[in-house]
Amino acid sequence: MAIEPEIGAEAERWHHHPGPVRNNPLFSWPPQPVAVLRWYAAYWLAVSTITITAVFSVAIYFTLLPALETMQSFQAGWMVRVWLANLLPQAICAGGLHMWLYHWRKQGNQTKYDARDLARDNGTYTFGNQVWDNMFWTLVSGVTLWTVAQWAVFWMMANGYAPAMLFPDNPVWFVLMFPFLVIWSSFHFYWVHRLLHVPAIYKHAHALHHRNVNVGPWSGISMHPLEHFLFYTNFAIHLIVPSHPIHILFHGYVQSVHPVFSHSGFDQLVVRDEEKAKMGDFFHQLHHRYFECNYGTVEMPWDKWFGSFHDGSADATQRTRAFKKQMYTK
Repeated sequence: MAIEPEIGAEAERWHHHPGPVRNNPLFSWPPQPVAVLRWYAAYWLAVSTITITAVFSVAIYFTLLPALETMQSFQAGWMVRVWLANLLPQAICAGGLHMWLYHWRKQGNQTKYDARDLARDNGTYTFGNQVWDNMFWTLVSGVTLWTVAQWAVFWMMANGYAPAMLFPDNPVWFVLMFPFLVIWSSFHFYWVHRLLHVPAIYKHAHALHHRNVNVGPWSGISMHPLEHFLFYTNFAIHLIVPSHPIHILFHGYVQSVHPVFSHSGFDQLVVRDEEKAKMGDFFHQLHHRYFECNYGTVEMPWDKWFGSFHDGSADATQRTRAFKKQMYTK
């Protein structure tokens, strides 16, 4: 693959370098309306992590989620069903992608950012194995605290302590709530992520996630419980903004199922030597290798605005390394 000149020597550090990292053109100046339409069409009108999470949220709502009125008191029946509503999509996506990419190796190393395999017999990880480590922290801590946060929101909505909305009430806001939640999640993630990189907090919590320099599908929400707690404070927005239960599900999947794909380690899903769908996120892959950059998402230019953007170039790597050295030098 031809690499654009501004990437320079950085291309040699990767098995697959997809080219310069671009942010959402919505915030570019002068305006680029055609580029903006293409950007949103790629996320909302094609097979993407956004459309997958939206489909999950609608399907789970109609097949598994209990009626809101049954959630007025904490009862095992509906609480277990909410837990399953989170566990099943997470396990299906992370387990399925892991089998395709790393167990069956259906596409070899095609579009794989880092040629190295996931770690085994490595004492850095719980159980000495990166995959088992990631599965443990994802399922035992991640899905649990994600579910606890949703239990609280659903219970408050059912009892009138949080604003609830039914689809017929306001169909325009019902639809707009989906992109709003993506933007809100990006904002919240950026600032919580910056907090987690404060050295004292990083050492005791976020370092567990950053064991994964070379990431895989189960790495997405493999985190310390303190990080999960901070991560899922994101659901507090539903105590202020009127939401439908479908929005609560969608929000959870954006927070937790989307990282399965962004941490897959591969740029594209390849089937029979044809690229079928955008899958990985080189923007975040750069964060896992260089740590002190790209704290947010490409959806919003927080990193550009606050000086932590890595565009995939050799110059950006030098700047990031200098910042990291300064940050950790007493």
